[in-house]
Amino acid sequence: MATYDYDLITIGAGSGGVRASRMSAGYGARAAVVENSRFGGTCVMRGCVPKKLLVYGSQFADEFEDARGFGWTTGEPAFDWSQLIANKNRELDRLEEVYRRMLRESGVTMIEGTGLLADPHTVEVEGRAMTAEHILLAAGGWPTMPDIPGIEHVITSNEALDLEHLPARLVIVGGGYIAVEFAGIFNALGVEVTEILRADTILRGFDEDMRLALAEEMRKRGVNLLCESVVRGIEKENGAYSLRLAGGDVVEADLVMYATGRAPRTKGLGLEAAGVELDGKGAVVVDEFSRTSQPNILAIGDITDRLNLTPVAIAKGQALAETLFNSNPTTADLTGVPTAVFSQPPLATVGLSEDEARGQFADVDVYLSRFRPMKHTLSGRDEMCVMKLVVDAESDRVLGCHMVGMDAAEIIQGLGVALKCGATKAQFDATVGIHPTAAEEFVTMRGKRPAHAARKAG
Repeated sequence: MATYDYDLITIGAGSGGVRASRMSAGYGARAAVVENSRFGGTCVMRGCVPKKLLVYGSQFADEFEDARGFGWTTGEPAFDWSQLIANKNRELDRLEEVYRRMLRESGVTMIEGTGLLADPHTVEVEGRAMTAEHILLAAGGWPTMPDIPGIEHVITSNEALDLEHLPARLVIVGGGYIAVEFAGIFNALGVEVTEILRADTILRGFDEDMRLALAEEMRKRGVNLLCESVVRGIEKENGAYSLRLAGGDVVEADLVMYATGRAPRTKGLGLEAAGVELDGKGAVVVDEFSRTSQPNILAIGDITDRLNLTPVAIAKGQALAETLFNSNPTTADLTGVPTAVFSQPPLATVGLSEDEARGQFADVDVYLSRFRPMKHTLSGRDEMCVMKLVVDAESDRVLGCHMVGMDAAEIIQGLGVALKCGATKAQFDATVGIHPTAAEEFVTMRGKRPAHAARKAG
């Protein structure tokens, strides 16, 4: 019988890897986690958490402005970027220590360094070899950039979280949620923001009405969206940058940020030596139990490039621990996962978009509401809230809920429970709303959008 140093070695101390390691140790497994950066991973150290803190910081610009409509008189507000960054960094330090403490108290061995696979049961860290019955790959992802002239001059979302100074003019290349969120942050803080994207509008893959609504609100706030545009090259001169577009136009900026995608961090992990299969995009191929082509090697999170959300990685980590060390074979249910874009205003969604629903169901009813939030009747802000329900006409089951507007993420989280329970439109209608709130609109929408006005799927 083979004897190993550990029952489980995890490469990557992000949210998924930490959950899997802690829960496995709690079930009696000898567990270790290897990390070559900060404990907490992408979400806590380089993504969701610091970005949301910057979103909060930037939103005070709106609050100061809106307060006047409610009788408040204030002096000219002053903003200190360096103070926000320092406070954000202190919070990240605190969170990292929380992660370390959770691992320590769970009995997980923490190993600092770069881990790579020497064979299906061996992990090497800085020349030290350790064996394990099971190895978990949870190394996350990393920003990617195109190979164009001048790309060495740009930053990614990693560096955007720690800028020493705010630029006067910022170009963000990309149309996904990272690009949109950072455009909102910097725009609110007074930076002149231009967002350049290949697509016809932002947030490809989201419901079309929500994409268009958010793009309109972003333009109202002063974000310059250059759609269907491609950057061919970047030049630096006198501390500024010139971006040459495919059509010959030139855009000037003091800083250029690329948010054009992220790739699984599979290079340099020794996966070839261990016989781990990758797909065409370099992601680890796994089955429903997170097993790779080597059954004792597993993978969760962004390294698998499947629904790259922190709560999903955590759910996968929990399921893995249950399966391996608690005699309880478990898979994570990834249907009806709510998600949000912390744009300004925010966008949140759960379930199917209208086009997805029309591609899967014979007859789809759509309910759409667009209104000015009550707060802005006095603030005077020109901002609209858009809500949408997508319903299977035959069964009356609600297939999707979508929203652009204040508190969208908080509202959609609750509706995610309703969709998970298979709620029908009749049940939404029978629910008494809380008045006056924006959320009550989801239970008071009665008028269907005319069938002739529906967009065709695809």
